[in-house]
Amino acid sequence: MSRKSGNRLSDEDMRKIKESRAVTAATASTQEIARDVATGHIVVIIPTLNEEQSIADVVRRIPRPLIDRIIVADGGSRDATAAQARAAGADVMDPGRGYGRACLGAALAAEDAEIVVFMDGDGADDPRGIARLVEPIRSGRYDFVIGSRARGKREPGSIAWHQLAAGRLAGLGMWLIYGVRYTDMCALRAIRRDTLLELGMRELTYGWNIEMQMRAARAGLRILEIPVDYHRRSGGASKVAGSLSGTIRAGTRIIATFVRVALEARRQPRDSRQAKSIGR
Repeated sequence: MSRKSGNRLSDEDMRKIKESRAVTAATASTQEIARDVATGHIVVIIPTLNEEQSIADVVRRIPRPLIDRIIVADGGSRDATAAQARAAGADVMDPGRGYGRACLGAALAAEDAEIVVFMDGDGADDPRGIARLVEPIRSGRYDFVIGSRARGKREPGSIAWHQLAAGRLAGLGMWLIYGVRYTDMCALRAIRRDTLLELGMRELTYGWNIEMQMRAARAGLRILEIPVDYHRRSGGASKVAGSLSGTIRAGTRIIATFVRVALEARRQPRDSRQAKSIGR
């Protein structure tokens, strides 16, 4: 190292030292980001029942650079759903019958997950929306992000009018109770795993979605609803809208869940922040 005026460093030496420090700082920052990404696993959970015609395509369309693991929670399908999902690259588990049971069982099994994303396996939910669900949570701005089919683009024949009406009506009820606005009970949603487990979810049937929304609102979570695209299912028949009996059965469970959760003793919310919405 050249020197000037005794022990004083030359301007060239100072420049080299500054450059070296900048490179060291940049390297440390990159390593820190890499550690965050490596430990912040995102797991997609797909509850299924007899979805052999659609599940493989659903699994393959999920953006794998973003997602670390896909769990298909199969509730006792009598067809090749499990085999098709496994061949497409998903982990398959059998938590038992029940939509909520499948969701909860898979969430408990996703022990390495920071964020869990829920979606249906019939091909109607658009996997391209996953990144928009996850980013607000990963950035620390929100705790729970849910898609809205009512506010998004819907393929003709993808959803019945009474399903949209039910989502609006449920949203009105939750606004009256908690002051939080929802427009849908869409299955496509994301939440931090530890936050989900702290909610104390109990519903093991089709009331799972509305229970999560109600408990999230009551807990004072920072909630964001975003528009999502919705397509016609790519195969099979809907367990809910595909028959009158299915619609009645699911509707009964959703109403019963709403009443049960609404009547529970209200806990003091963590803060008074209300749900907000953003456009595309």
